[in-house]
Amino acid sequence: MSWFKRKTKGITTTTEEKKDTPKGLWYKTPTGKIVDTEELARNFYVSPEDGYHVRIGSKEYFEILFDDNKFKELDANLESKDPLKFEDTKKYPERLKAAQEKTKLKDAVRTAVGKSKGRDLVVACMDFSFIGGSMGSVVGEKIARAADYSLKNNVPLMIISKSGGARMMEAALSLMQLAKTSVKLAQLADAKIPYISLCTDPTTGGTTASFAMLGDINISEPGALIGFAGPRVVKDTTGQDLPEGFQTSEFLLEHGFLDFITLRKELKNKVNQYLDLILNMPIRA
Repeated sequence: MSWFKRKTKGITTTTEEKKDTPKGLWYKTPTGKIVDTEELARNFYVSPEDGYHVRIGSKEYFEILFDDNKFKELDANLESKDPLKFEDTKKYPERLKAAQEKTKLKDAVRTAVGKSKGRDLVVACMDFSFIGGSMGSVVGEKIARAADYSLKNNVPLMIISKSGGARMMEAALSLMQLAKTSVKLAQLADAKIPYISLCTDPTTGGTTASFAMLGDINISEPGALIGFAGPRVVKDTTGQDLPEGFQTSEFLLEHGFLDFITLRKELKNKVNQYLDLILNMPIRA
């Protein structure tokens, strides 16, 4: 005798009545910890189980840094062109269009100005989701214009790096952005306007070789990969085994490349505390 017996035969469920399991309810960290995504968002996208800092983009960093998430975006509609007519397996304009449709971003960096703990701050934040956060002409130009805004209005600048390096599709034009951004940051230094560099996971290639390491203070998040060439390339080139933790933010802090590492939940307070100290202003609570 069966435990369950169907009373009505031929039962069907309409498409409208069918329910799928919602996607994205859980996040699995590299150590295998399972975290509810809503809890993750409430915890600044840091796993409460193991402290892993999940990669986030400009949207989330602006929410963290700007008071009430209120800000004015700068040069929001600047887009890359294709002066070199680059083509590999796909034409460069097609890659740009696909990345824009996928990410809803114009390019790999967004710049904005707003209040952070009541005082103006200019923030340039890279988005790794847009072609690996690669630095092309638009990235360099937007960072340069953000620095110009800081110079003109005497407002501190913060750059959040998250990049695989220069954008190969723009070849030498992308490499020129290293010099352009470095010159603008030198102008900020001459004007005694603070510049804070936050290196997040990953910060590599041309970004590390330019603005990411030129801050008045260089800071990072726990466990971030920071370097020029990747560990495998360094190992193959030197022919030596690399020390444990090589190119992590903790390794760089130990060897003097970083000033401090901050938890994401403390980022806003730490940044503004430093600004108050360097500008000789009362420390904000």
